[in-house]
Amino acid sequence: MQINLDHTINSGQVFLWEKFGTKWYGINGPDVLSVDESNPGIASSYQKQDYDLFREKDNFEKIIKSISQDKIIKKAAKEFAGLRLMRQDPFQCYISFIVSSNSSIQNIRRTLQNITIKFGKKIKFDNKEFHTFPEPKTLAHATKQELLSCGLGYRAPFVKEASSLVSNGQIDFDHLKKVDYHAAKESLLQVFGIGHKVADCILLFSLEKLESFPLDRWIIRSLQEYYPDRFSFEGKTLTQNKYQILHQQITQYFGPYAGYCQQFLFKLIRESNQKKWL
Repeated sequence: MQINLDHTINSGQVFLWEKFGTKWYGINGPDVLSVDESNPGIASSYQKQDYDLFREKDNFEKIIKSISQDKIIKKAAKEFAGLRLMRQDPFQCYISFIVSSNSSIQNIRRTLQNITIKFGKKIKFDNKEFHTFPEPKTLAHATKQELLSCGLGYRAPFVKEASSLVSNGQIDFDHLKKVDYHAAKESLLQVFGIGHKVADCILLFSLEKLESFPLDRWIIRSLQEYYPDRFSFEGKTLTQNKYQILHQQITQYFGPYAGYCQQFLFKLIRESNQKKWL
């Protein structure tokens, strides 16, 4: 099934991508990738690496058929046909969503760009200049002032400590890919600065947990608008306990591909409110 690059890249999953003509260029950890609208399944790589960036090994027809049993998801899947989940570099994804807390897509993008310029490696690819995403040890050894200069604000110590845990092996992404959703999430929740929503984003977009369903204010709004009688919680605040209960209800309803449903709902609610992307 066809991949729609604009729908996919402009869906809140990634932040360090930009479009030139028919091509999208994106930072993917230590690498830079280029994807052309004429052949979106093939990503050209600065490091000459092969990536299944758009999860083409997933049985997408089966997934769409499964999640389209819900009328709202079926409508969104038709409206945004070709939207895929992206398989991201885990460390970049991990830091990106720590940075994303209580911020807009534009601010997240700006802060991450500052981090790559200050700490990443400058390279030329397709006659364009890029900065790769820094290694864990580089951010772990950065000073507070260096991190603050990137626009991180109160998140600066979160980024430093999270990077240290990866650098010293306490957070092992390969291990987290192998264990089940609950075990992987429990490990991420131990990291200073990671709550349920950030953990679920990392799990879904880089650690192979397709049942993960990140709950942010836009998704809560979509649930209230499209599923007022099915999903609800008392009070205005989504506490950790309420998050867990609601997440369990959602995954029971949407099934093993709940993460795909989340992405379609996120795209649908933000587009209906005419929100900006990259």
